[in-house]
Amino acid sequence: MLSPEGHGPHPAVLLVPVKALALAKSRLRGAHLDHDGLVLAIVHDTVSAAMAADQVVHTVVVSDDARVVGLAEHVGAGACSPATGSLNGDLRVAADLARRRFARATIAALPADLPALRTHELEAAIRAARGRRGFVPDREGSGTTLLLSGHGLPLDPRYGPASGTRHAASGARRLVGPWASLAYDVDTPTDLAGAAALGLGGRTGALMSKHRNPRTTPPHPMRASAGHDDARSA
Repeated sequence: MLSPEGHGPHPAVLLVPVKALALAKSRLRGAHLDHDGLVLAIVHDTVSAAMAADQVVHTVVVSDDARVVGLAEHVGAGACSPATGSLNGDLRVAADLARRRFARATIAALPADLPALRTHELEAAIRAARGRRGFVPDREGSGTTLLLSGHGLPLDPRYGPASGTRHAASGARRLVGPWASLAYDVDTPTDLAGAAALGLGGRTGALMSKHRNPRTTPPHPMRASAGHDDARSA
C-alpha cells in the first residue's frame, strides 16, 4: 500500500541500504560457498519482514547493484540508486525523495543484514519512537540498526563507527526495548550463528541448512523464526 491511511498514527517509509554485491558483507565471506546468494537471501528476509510491518507504507531498497534492485522489485519494494559514494549521503538523498512523496510519514533507515528480523519487533520499535527522531542501538550498544525521523524532522544519518554515540549526540533518542532480532545485525559467521539461534528467515535458513561452510561457520540450530513474517516472500 502507498497510502498512510490505516497504518496507525505514525506511518513509516523504510530505506534499506545495500552495498554492491562485490563489496557487501566482506567479513561474512566464507560462511557459505555462494556468498552473493547468502547476501541476497539475508536482504530478502530483512526486506520481507520489514514490509509486513503494520506501520510501513513503503519500502525503498537503496542500492546501485542491478541484482539487488531486481530483488527489491521482485518482493514489491521500490528502489533508489543515489550513488553519492557514501552510505550516509545515499540515505540523505533517499530520505529527501521519500519526504517529498510521503510528507507526513516517519522516515526510517534499516540495515539489510537482519536475517532473524521479526516483524512485530520492528512494529514495537516504530511505536516506541512516537513520531520523534530516535534510533535502536545494535546488540553491542555502540552501533545503530534502525534510525527514525518523524514528520518535519531530518533523518540526519551518521552511520559508521560508534554511530550510536553520534546519533545520540545529534539529538536522536535512544530506543531500548524487547526487540532482540532488530538489534542483531550480521557481519561475521559467528554473528550469523547467533542470529540462527533467534531463528533465521526462510531464504537464509534454507540456504544455510544446505550448503553451510563447516570450516568457517560455527554450528548453530537451524530453526525458522517463529515471529518472522515471510508473507511477502516469493
